[in-house]
Amino acid sequence: MNSLDQIDLYTLRIFVAVFRTLNFSTVARREGVSASKISRTISQLEDSLGEQLFYRSTRAIVATEAGHVLMQHAQTALSEMNHVRTELNNRKAEPTGLVRINAPVFFGQNHIAPGLKGLTQRFPNLTLELMLTDDFIDPHQEGVDVTFRIAHLLDSSLHAHIFAEQHYYLAAAPSYLAQHELINTPEQLRQHQCLVYKGNEGPNRWLCKQLESEWQQLPIKAFLASNNADTLLRCALDGIGLVLFPDWLIGQHLHSGALVKVLPGHFWAINPQQQHVAAIYPNTRHSSRHLRAVIEYFSDYFGKPPYWQH
Repeated sequence: MNSLDQIDLYTLRIFVAVFRTLNFSTVARREGVSASKISRTISQLEDSLGEQLFYRSTRAIVATEAGHVLMQHAQTALSEMNHVRTELNNRKAEPTGLVRINAPVFFGQNHIAPGLKGLTQRFPNLTLELMLTDDFIDPHQEGVDVTFRIAHLLDSSLHAHIFAEQHYYLAAAPSYLAQHELINTPEQLRQHQCLVYKGNEGPNRWLCKQLESEWQQLPIKAFLASNNADTLLRCALDGIGLVLFPDWLIGQHLHSGALVKVLPGHFWAINPQQQHVAAIYPNTRHSSRHLRAVIEYFSDYFGKPPYWQH
């Protein structure tokens, strides 16, 4: 009777060894058993499959066509199990070695760097390298293990672990709002002092919409433009003007009241495509344990939803 369910991994391993050596005695010495036990194992496998796998004679052992077919599948099955074993052992082992991390400057300063103490306490055998840049880098070319990015995720050559969606808010200090005309519509922003981030691709667009409507680009004029988000944030806190910034950048100031949401009934963005806060890393079959350790740690550290959205 043909019964694949009764074939265990040990039997497959013995079959592969016999197929490669074509010698029962050689396999028996490696396994520390008798040649007769190896012969019985192969015979039982043949009985389970209802197929002869080897021709036996006093001079030689020769694999049959059925033996060649089984060999292809047996190697695949054993390889998969080895990957599983490696994966499970990696999870048990203490993460060690160098982890190269890349992140945007302001996000890295405010949300990665403060978490490094806890990361090193949890995994004391890790060595860390943190590089901060607002330029989009290729992890393959730069040799970076994990890159924290806020972006619309498209590159299929990379894996991504998404921590949260990014949300934008239009905000100003209470002192600014007290000294300027009340803002009732987005169109009124052209009369206000807008603090605009200006990167390599030019000044950010200010987009807004209401529920079920299309994104609308506002014709604002920058009262102050800068390529440094911290500078614009400080100016906003000082009551100089309005900013359109993501939740992870101004969440704590909205919570404390140092900044106040403006036109909170509208949705705000600088890009119509949804942006995510994510960790991206090269697309490999099995990620390293130290990479998984870093991503899992920051997933716990940020929380769900992340602490900056509370």
